[in-house]
Amino acid sequence: MKARILVADDEPAVRSALRVNLGKAGYSVDLVDSAEAALERLDAEPYDLLLTDVRMPGRSGLDLIGLAKRCQPHLQVVVMTGFGSVTDAVAAMREGACDYAIKPIERDELLVILGRALENQLLRQEIGRLRQEVRATRSRHNLIGTTPVMERLYADLEAIANTSATVLIEGPTGTGKELVAHALHQQSARSAQPYVRINCGAIPESLIESELFGHERGAFSGAIRQHAGRFEQAHRGTLLLDEIGELELHLQVKLLRVLESGEFQRVGGTDTLHVDVRVIAATNRDLRVEVAEGRFREDLYYRLNVMALQVPPLADRVDDIPLLVEHFARKYAGVNELALPAVAPDDMARLLAYPWPGNVRQLEHVVERGVILQRAGTLAVRLPDEAPVRQAPAAAVAAGTALPSVGVSLQEALLEHERALLIAALREAKGVQAQAARRLGISRSNLSYRMQRLGLQVVDVSYD
Repeated sequence: MKARILVADDEPAVRSALRVNLGKAGYSVDLVDSAEAALERLDAEPYDLLLTDVRMPGRSGLDLIGLAKRCQPHLQVVVMTGFGSVTDAVAAMREGACDYAIKPIERDELLVILGRALENQLLRQEIGRLRQEVRATRSRHNLIGTTPVMERLYADLEAIANTSATVLIEGPTGTGKELVAHALHQQSARSAQPYVRINCGAIPESLIESELFGHERGAFSGAIRQHAGRFEQAHRGTLLLDEIGELELHLQVKLLRVLESGEFQRVGGTDTLHVDVRVIAATNRDLRVEVAEGRFREDLYYRLNVMALQVPPLADRVDDIPLLVEHFARKYAGVNELALPAVAPDDMARLLAYPWPGNVRQLEHVVERGVILQRAGTLAVRLPDEAPVRQAPAAAVAAGTALPSVGVSLQEALLEHERALLIAALREAKGVQAQAARRLGISRSNLSYRMQRLGLQVVDVSYD
């Protein structure tokens, strides 16, 4: 596709020569005789490059540069100036021009300048595209999952990341709320600025105010020097207030004031400080309940809840467990310089059936331990004894099952019973595995793992 060049020059002979020479070089060229006319064209059509004279009647070429960039921010601008007018050239570069040419201009010299400017534009576009890919990859890398609930979370996250809106992230402990907060920061325009985190429930009440807002020297016993709080540290960046539900009421008042005005005072200070900080709050509590019971200010809740993100528990995204297991296995095999272990089908079935009260964090710890304790290249899956495994649907449990008269293998009996249940569900669903999985109360991937473990295929089931 031809690069489009807009030429602005008040001399007809110059415009005519540029049309011929640039056209022969393969460019699409439009000509105007003033800065005002150039702005009208830029407002109506996209261009790759503006080639403008500096001195024209009305607005000058220098005035045109900034105005043109407002119309089309990625536009490359090359200025033409008279011999010896180096001052104009320097001023043009200061205004945003990428290069300049001295009149009278040699054709070959001009083509080199324009080619360099357009190449620079392509490089900038490629850098921008790669940055977007890196941000997206980084986000998806940290937030593992392809289930519908995770896809909704990704969509919401991407929609609000590049805004300045305050965000409230809610979800049970161990679901990855901090990863969501960090992804919001990484995909925002503040990504090059500080990302600061504070756990409001992990710092003693006597110190939390100083940690948030800082203190002056001598403000209290032990304050031997001035200290910048987390709000100051996060200036122009993002501040994550983790476990916001643990914050005491009197500090909630001060936090609300900062959110509304961006202003605060250090502990023991009198100077009012102003910061530009995007606040993200996270909690595993239901703040609506906390408000109703008087433990959280209603006005602060509504100020924090401008945009809300719900991070689902692992029990609501069971189909993501194989992806998470692979991710954590690779991570800890690399960290510990160990071989990447395989996961036996029956162990994966156990992982899929487990209720995971500690969510993704608990799964990560189980996989880390399994990588370290691996045997013969297989992940050693050890689930906590105290946590119950999901029970099979009540209708599927046989009452009054009698033991055989001579010996019994509990494992074999359970596997045989499981096989019978799978066959019954598949037969009822006419071989449609998604329907069979719903009938059994498990996910489609869980059903596949169980069938694989038992060596059961759909074609093995009679549907008469």
